[in-house]
Amino acid sequence: MDPNYRGVRKRKWGKWVSEIREPGKKTRIWLGSYHLPEMAAAAYDVAALHLRGPDARLNFPDLADSFPRPASSSPDHIQAAAHMAALRFANTKPPEPAPAPVRVGLSASQIQAINESPLDSPTMWMQMAAEALSLEGHEWDDDEEYNYYNNMQHHHDHSIWDY
Repeated sequence: MDPNYRGVRKRKWGKWVSEIREPGKKTRIWLGSYHLPEMAAAAYDVAALHLRGPDARLNFPDLADSFPRPASSSPDHIQAAAHMAALRFANTKPPEPAPAPVRVGLSASQIQAINESPLDSPTMWMQMAAEALSLEGHEWDDDEEYNYYNNMQHHHDHSIWDY
């Protein structure tokens, strides 16, 4: 889609660029490369207003009074004001398609542990932790589970304010 904005052209790789010829010179002021044609058009309008005055032919004449003004006629100041104007149009880009969801799978033993144990079961959490630490197949006996659980309880009985 080529909206034919003044001072704007599309690069082969899809970026929209803007530049303007300085009055009475053969040189151009580079205004930037943007992902939307409206951004490049707004950048051009700021430069055209500054260099050519209120009678300049603009892409967005209704917005002329709201565009930022360059601090001077230096190319750096014109580029900075043009970039600020372009940013106003940055959020008008249609949303990109959402990335495909990432599927995270659980192992059969993790699913079994979830289905067979209450969510607050230390056994389930220890089995999942054991698998995560590559201890697949480690079975917790009752004494080991009891000792682990009581040790965990002991560590949680104290507040950080107790020390």
